[in-house]
This record gives sequence, C-alpha cells and structure tokens, in this order.
Amino acid sequence: MSQHRGSSVQCPSSTEPQNLTRVSEFLLLGLSDDREWQPVLFGLFLSMYLVTVLGNLLIILAVGSDPHLHTPMYFFLCNLSLADLGFTSTTIPKMIADTQTHSGVISYVGCLTQMSFFMFFGCLDSLLLAVMAYDRLVAICHPLHYTAIMNPRLCGLLVLASFFTSFLVSQMHNSIVSQLTYFKDVEIAHFFCDPSQLLNLACSDTSTNNIVMYLVGAISGFLPISGILFSYYKILSSVLRVPSAGGKHKAFSTCGSHLSVVCLFYGTGLGVYLSSAVSLSPRNDAVASVVYTVVTPMLNPFIYSLRNRDIKAAMRKLFSKRV
Repeated sequence: MSQHRGSSVQCPSSTEPQNLTRVSEFLLLGLSDDREWQPVLFGLFLSMYLVTVLGNLLIILAVGSDPHLHTPMYFFLCNLSLADLGFTSTTIPKMIADTQTHSGVISYVGCLTQMSFFMFFGCLDSLLLAVMAYDRLVAICHPLHYTAIMNPRLCGLLVLASFFTSFLVSQMHNSIVSQLTYFKDVEIAHFFCDPSQLLNLACSDTSTNNIVMYLVGAISGFLPISGILFSYYKILSSVLRVPSAGGKHKAFSTCGSHLSVVCLFYGTGLGVYLSSAVSLSPRNDAVASVVYTVVTPMLNPFIYSLRNRDIKAAMRKLFSKRV
C-alpha cells in the first residue's frame, strides 16, 4: 500500500494475520522543512557536488595522461577517486533534486538500491585506504623489492578483492533489510535511506539485522583500520631506524597525503557515530552525516593535489595540453 506524508502503519501483533502489503515508498525529510532554506541548500550542495566531481575527475585524468604516474600508488588513488565519485553521487543528486521539487518521495526499491550503493562505495573507500596503506608499507620497508612485490597482477587482485568484498557486504546487508515487511512510519528523517533509520522504523524483530550491522561494521570498518594501523606501525618502526633526518622526512612525506585522508575519513565517521549516539534528534544526525558523505570526498582531491608535487605537475601538463 502506498504511504504518503504524515501517514504511518500500525504494526500488527503476533496473533494478527499477516495480510498487510509492503510499503511502496518512503519520504525523505531532508535537512530542513523550511522552504526559505531550500534555495540555500540547493546552491550549497550543488556547488560542493560539482567541486567533488571536478576534483576527482581531474585526479583520474591527470594520472591517466602522465605515464610517469602509472604506478601502484596512483593506480589505487584513481580507484579511490572513483569510489568517492560513486559515494557522493549515490545521495547528493537526489537531495539536490528534492530541494527543487519539494518532494522527498523515494520508492521502496529505490530506497533499497540507494542503500545498497551507499554501503558498497562506503566499504570500498575503507578497503582502498587499507590497500594504499599496504602499498606505502612495501614502498618504505622493502624499497628494493617494491616493483617485484607490487606487480600489476597483485595490484589488480587487491582492487578486485576490494570491489568483491564491498559488493558482498552491501548485498548481504540489503538482503536482510529487504525482508522487513512492516514499518511504523514511512518518514525518514534523513536526506538518504540510512540503514539504521530503516531498522528503527521496522515493526518486526531486528536482532538479526543488528548482528549483520555489527558484522558489516567489522568488515568495512574494523578490519581495514586494523590493517592501516599495523601498516603505519611497521612504517614508523622502519623510519625511526633511518639515521638521517632528511631520509626520515622523505619517508614520511610519501605517506602524508594518505595519512591525512585516513584521518579525515575515519575521524569524521567516528565523529558522526559518536554524535548520533549522544544526540536524540535524527535531524541532527542527518546534518552530521553531511561531513563524511559530502565534505570528505570533496577534500580528498585537494589533499592529494596540494601535498603531491607529481600530481600538481601532471595537472599542469594536462592543462597546458588542453590550452
């Protein structure tokens, strides 16, 4: 049965016949109900989205056009830019359109699809950051064997494994949520279909879903960050054994951009998680989610381009060719 603004479904008891049909659509409430704020939100998020798309595309074009950047590190960077593009494009275009149409309606299938892509690209981001940390570990701790270890076959396998794991995580989560039949309400106090809010709206027992959520969190969060911490522990141990200060600075400079992105990605994610645990307002959670869904993917290209001389040189060559 189709539900509209302000409507809700009465959750059936265990003794009642299960003859209600699944809801056909949800209503995304967005960041603000105030009509006066809609043009401001439209301009702000449209500009941020365009900057994100342009910045990540420039990274991909710069790396692809410069043969000197056809190395494992920049190969992983291109895949990270693709993941950031997908992560942002999953949620922001819909929200931008909703500010103009003043309608946050999204179909049930569309909601599950958006949630699936959100989980996929979020997990892919996390796994690629772990892969990039391993690449830096090999480059600093085993520089003489770097080319032999990080060969094209291994790099391709690492990226394919990241894509496959992300797909598996998203589909596992999606299959569990798709089994939910009854919902207390169809209004989602967010600008995208947040999995945790869908679970909160469900009438049925969600204990299994919560177990899956913890499993997803372990695969997409704990395991990658553990790999990153281990890699940087080995890197730090290796760098501290370098006798010269110049050698230490050169080793750390190769990790600076990646470490900045890791701190930004996991720092904002942890901040949003802690704020949602303390805050009782779902709308405040939606505002906090803007940081890791929009701001982080937008800043990543600037971090890599401003801190990396090779990327800046490749961009100058790219622009000079176009001019």
